[in-house]
Amino acid sequence: MIRRQFAATLLLFALLVPYAAFGQQSGVQVAAPDLNDPIVRIKDEGMNRSQVMQTLSYLSDVIGPRLTASPGMKRANNWTRETLEKWGMQNVHLEAWGPFGRGWSLKRFSAQVVDPLNIPLIAYPKAWSPATNGAITGNVIYLDAKTESDLVQYKGKLKGAIVLTQAPRELKARFAPLGTRQDEKTLLALADAPAPGGGRGFGGGGGGGGFRMTPEQRAAVNFNARKLMFAQDEGAAVLVDASRAGDGGTIFVQQATVPAIIPDVQPATPATRVNAYDKVAPKILPQIVLANEHYNRIVRMLQAGENVKMEVNIGVEWQDADPMGYNTVAEIPGSDPNLKDEVVMLGGHMDSWHAGTGATDNGAGVAVAMEAMRIIQTLGLKPKRTIRIGLWTGEEEGLLGSAAYVKQHFGNLEPGNPGVVPAGTPNSQPAAPPKLTTTPEYEKFDAYFNLDNGTGKIRGVYLQGNEMVRPLFRQWLAPFRDLGAQTLSISNTGGTDHLSFDRIGLPGFQFIQDEIEYDTRTHHSNMDVFDRVQADDMKQAATIMTAFVYQTAMRDEKIPRKPAPGR
Repeated sequence: MIRRQFAATLLLFALLVPYAAFGQQSGVQVAAPDLNDPIVRIKDEGMNRSQVMQTLSYLSDVIGPRLTASPGMKRANNWTRETLEKWGMQNVHLEAWGPFGRGWSLKRFSAQVVDPLNIPLIAYPKAWSPATNGAITGNVIYLDAKTESDLVQYKGKLKGAIVLTQAPRELKARFAPLGTRQDEKTLLALADAPAPGGGRGFGGGGGGGGFRMTPEQRAAVNFNARKLMFAQDEGAAVLVDASRAGDGGTIFVQQATVPAIIPDVQPATPATRVNAYDKVAPKILPQIVLANEHYNRIVRMLQAGENVKMEVNIGVEWQDADPMGYNTVAEIPGSDPNLKDEVVMLGGHMDSWHAGTGATDNGAGVAVAMEAMRIIQTLGLKPKRTIRIGLWTGEEEGLLGSAAYVKQHFGNLEPGNPGVVPAGTPNSQPAAPPKLTTTPEYEKFDAYFNLDNGTGKIRGVYLQGNEMVRPLFRQWLAPFRDLGAQTLSISNTGGTDHLSFDRIGLPGFQFIQDEIEYDTRTHHSNMDVFDRVQADDMKQAATIMTAFVYQTAMRDEKIPRKPAPGR
């Protein structure tokens, strides 16, 4: 054994010596990092002395879910304000927007099958669901209706019933991992994506925009609304949905449904949607979401001829005293007399859904943005421009907080009128272009950077159709190639708060992130909790966001802008 080890050592030495000699002969030397370089210092602080996970733990574990206008949301507003102030930020305050509507918090909940046997259930009430006013027990009925005529057979049978509203969803074995990272193929597809098309509407979870339903989609939505109205008219006690996705105990839960019929002719400006949180919302039934495995089992029991009973207890509290929402805002003042009135912004949304603790959506983005502010302040960096953080609320209900902030401070794009489809109907309206109005702050704004795609590390930046920033962002990503960030995509990405800036022509950017378990497990689910967050990814994201914000604030010129809409 000793002889073999000695021989292996000699062989390894013989292989390495030529390379060492070549290095000496070539004279190639790797420059040591400049410890005074702000980017080197940012990288060191962000990766080696991070506080991002402590910030996220308090926000998600201690404060918990942060439904817009709820007590948890207001506590998060106050805590983030106090924390940023403690870290030495200036002009720290809450900015009101709204009115939003009623706050809602869950006080108690239980759901189980009680007959013909006892089955504890994985379930959760929808946000802004009414209470049951104590535990209620009722027969479970599967409302298996696909047409109007199918509803007739349930006439007189739903009084006091707990009604299953949807067909069961087939669950297949998962052979692919729940968690994934961007690979070379997906990153290349992003890098090669074509330039985006025309629309500037809100996308994804952000709502709005120019989306029009097909006749088939409208018919499906309207029939589902009629089913819910039918159940309410018949005196049902509770409506039960299957989770829209998920298995293995993961359920996806959002807000209670206020059923409404969408007219066949959709006007250019859609009718105002009534939400369960509106003070003018009509009376609706208590609504819960059930894990798919449990929902499917109950359907199968009913189809086997069993009489199934459930007990449901929903206790809620409504907050009506303050209808407003609030954004948390704080600044690091600019140091250059000629540029300090210009503003670079960063942020994410604080509000969350209520079944988890809002850790990946979007406590992660909030903690990263706060950490970026902490790093700049801790290092004593003096940006030329003012750096301002915006922690938004009401994002999940349609980018409400950031949209209100942008409208108040920078400007507003009146959407115009695309006309009625089909044209020539009695209520037709002529098409009109959008119109942009701006405030004096519009020209003082530089750029906004947003993080809101879960816990995954940053892999690059969506350029939002702004090709002029490509060489600049390429340069800024160069120091982070070793951390996996180098992709630039000309494409848009929707569904979050950078769109509030982008839609009025201000540079607003969202970072490309690794997916991890965002869509498969945590996004709007009961598994959106601290334990699903990846600490190393969070450190990397905070470091890169810090570098981008700081370098934007230090440029002699503002970030190049796309042509403004409506001008």
